[in-house]
Amino acid sequence: MRTRIALVLLALFLMAGNALAKDVVFAVDATYPPMEMINADKDIVGFGPEVVMAMGKAGGFNPILKNTAWDGIFAGLAAGKYDAIASSVSITEERKQNMDFSDPYFEVKQGVIVPKGSAIASVADLAGKTVASQMGTTGYFVCKKIEGATAKSYDEIGLAVEDLYNGRIDAVIADDTVASNYALQHEQYSQKLTLAFLIAPESPEYLGFAVNKGNQEIIDLLNSALAAIKANGEYDKIYAKWFGSR
Repeated sequence: MRTRIALVLLALFLMAGNALAKDVVFAVDATYPPMEMINADKDIVGFGPEVVMAMGKAGGFNPILKNTAWDGIFAGLAAGKYDAIASSVSITEERKQNMDFSDPYFEVKQGVIVPKGSAIASVADLAGKTVASQMGTTGYFVCKKIEGATAKSYDEIGLAVEDLYNGRIDAVIADDTVASNYALQHEQYSQKLTLAFLIAPESPEYLGFAVNKGNQEIIDLLNSALAAIKANGEYDKIYAKWFGSR
């Protein structure tokens, strides 16, 4: 009887702990596979969401993922519609003027997708070409810096890849993981497209979780949880699942 009572009390304690866990709402633009995407069951999945869920378990908070279009994602953060953005946001000096970031959770480079058989093999070859990316991303910032190229922006990276596939533009620039996913692994696009090269960054490009400036409580919570899953090996397991061993 005592054992049964103890088990019941333990269950009630765990349920109470879960009920009292802090909800942390994350905005996610789930159009960026394999980092963030929607699966067949309409769930938000990908490397980023899986990292966030593991962080919640390790950090004692309840992550809530909110699918949010990229074009309004930063305005929504400023308006207090969510606590953080977990959507492959690159940490840049410009963005740091308006928001704070967690410690980095991933490093990226910019990859260039072109049609198979294209003569484009370097940044110099993009002169005179129409080069596209998702608006407001570091990929699009790179597009605009390419001398002689015409930069074109899209609401979603998948729309840019679709236009490239159909011959309407000459190249697409995106984070290397995303570029590889579309050009090398996508059942349809990989038939006609390829990853031509990676653009060497001026300095390392890292992704972080964005929060409103001065929200140190959330920053500390996220940094502590991220450090925990890196220390206990959970981060490496998630990384290996999506990208292979590091």
